[in-house]
Amino acid sequence: MRPTTWYEALNQCQQQGLGYVLITVLMSAGSAPREAGCKMLVTGDEQFDTIGGGHLEFAAVDAARELLAENRQAQKTVSYPLSSSLGQCCGGAVKILYEAHVDHSQHVAIFGAGHVAQSLVPMLAQLPVQIRWIDSRENFFNDASDIVPLDTTSFDTTSFDTILAAGTTSISVPSSRSAARVPRSILALSNVTAITNDEPIQELAALPNNTWVIILTHNHQLDYELVESALKHPSLGFIGMIGSQTKAKRFVTKLEHRGFDAAQRAKLTSPIGDLSIPGKRPVEVSVSVCAQLIKLLHAPPLGTGSLDKKPVNIESTDTDRIAKHKHAINANMSVTTSSDESGSGRSK
Repeated sequence: MRPTTWYEALNQCQQQGLGYVLITVLMSAGSAPREAGCKMLVTGDEQFDTIGGGHLEFAAVDAARELLAENRQAQKTVSYPLSSSLGQCCGGAVKILYEAHVDHSQHVAIFGAGHVAQSLVPMLAQLPVQIRWIDSRENFFNDASDIVPLDTTSFDTTSFDTILAAGTTSISVPSSRSAARVPRSILALSNVTAITNDEPIQELAALPNNTWVIILTHNHQLDYELVESALKHPSLGFIGMIGSQTKAKRFVTKLEHRGFDAAQRAKLTSPIGDLSIPGKRPVEVSVSVCAQLIKLLHAPPLGTGSLDKKPVNIESTDTDRIAKHKHAINANMSVTTSSDESGSGRSK
């Protein structure tokens, strides 16, 4: 539902990571449309609440959007005489405070809603990031019932004599459709947007510039298709895929055969994660991935120092990789041989 007040709009902008300008009437003298303290909020394409309408408000909205176009945090005050120069004849004057808040949150797109993703998303959501969580399976992000029909053709019906005698036609059982569904508590996080799409690859084209793509799906073929498509989007800031070293090498070989050059292939970080964190459990793998992303969050922008992102050498041996990790200055080189959603081992 569209907000109707400036404070509802402010809350929505902060939840969704949208830039905005908060406009406040600081002082009001003489005859003026609104009193001191009234506010309105302006985004790139909408405005919420009012400071009185008329030419004053038109001028304020224009000034707010000019601030947004500068793409930086800023404050300024402007005094407006409510005279013919502004197209108004109130005869009073107002002083307006503009506070521009530009979203500098990192955008992250996570493909796959399995066990690792369900552990990872709540961790990442505590960071200054905006998360798009995408899965092709419609029951993962909805309220599908845990009650499934009783299919006696799948069981030895003699073990259900008592149930059938009672006339029961359905029972509550852990089904594959319901067991892995995402808890509502995760979906309720303000900076997480869950998206169901039968063709998740389509979501890549809608991602903002410099989005980090994390591929954690249950399907190796889908993983590859996502990797191949993501590498065709040069605006993406990071592309990481879960899986074993064997899987990573296989994908890189396939990419080479498909015509991707060395520079393109080097944009893929796989296995994703921080090598210094061991373990195969979903929580251990997700901590590893989160650790690597935290390092990226705190790294200087590309081209400003020794922490510039360098490609992972998929052809290195595990021993070489561990040695490189221990002595690396580049924080973004740290990776882990993590397991994927379908159970590939860390050292496979």
